Amino acid sequence: MRPIRATLIVSTLLLGLFIALPAGPALAAPNFKAPYPCGQRWTYSHHSAEVRLALDFVRADGGGTAGTPVLASAAGTAYNYYQAGGAGNYVVIDHGGGWKTYYFHLASFGVGHGAGVGQGQVIGTTGSTGNSSGAHIHYEQLYNGAGQTISINGQSLAPYPGSYNQKYLTSDNGCSGGGGKYWVDTFANATGYKDAQMNDAQGLLYAGTNYVYCKVWGREVRVGDQFNHWWLRTDLDEVYAGKNGWGAYVSAYYLSRWGNDEARDNNGTVIPNC
Repeated sequence: MRPIRATLIVSTLLLGLFIALPAGPALAAPNFKAPYPCGQRWTYSHHSAEVRLALDFVRADGGGTAGTPVLASAAGTAYNYYQAGGAGNYVVIDHGGGWKTYYFHLASFGVGHGAGVGQGQVIGTTGSTGNSSGAHIHYEQLYNGAGQTISINGQSLAPYPGSYNQKYLTSDNGCSGGGGKYWVDTFANATGYKDAQMNDAQGLLYAGTNYVYCKVWGREVRVGDQFNHWWLRTDLDEVYAGKNGWGAYVSAYYLSRWGNDEARDNNGTVIPNC
């Protein structure tokens, strides 16, 4: 009986040691990026009633907030939800290791429920659904269900401002080299064609923030003294019956930020040739 008793004593001591061990450190957060397209400058604020350390973002570079794409700030699995009296249309991205991000008040969803997403992928469009007084991105970073002070590119945004136009953040999410997409602003709906010679109209690219892949030299588009020979390969928002909206060409004339025969993204990077 004595050997059994000794074994029990040793086991009890070992169990006590395991119980006394402190919990391991929190897993490192993903390298979160801003939840809106490359080159865009937004201002942000925090409302004291928001208990999960959320920030609200609105655009501050002259572009419209409503309808701007909302991007995944890190890779993960996206889930779509709706809450009429609160978040409206919202997306939760599970990044693994206990980390999640939340994106509230979306006008529309851009991914399916349970879909895997990459950093910089469009997950919806900015809106004002639910309990919201105007278009904005309500953004949260959570670890094991608890709100964390928001960090972008490893840098904390604290201390939070209590109103807009005190602090600003320019995005590098989805910039050149990220998935082969270049984010650009267009000032009007643009017809997309099968080639850069304006042959065979395929549909429309809506005004706003859009991605393009590359550029080719083609037929001049001119209005008065404004012109452009570059054509941007992209995917269209509206496709005409019987046509193909993937890989169509839209004139760089419609770029909001650049002049004659220029084709740059919102970050000022020259869009590469196809």
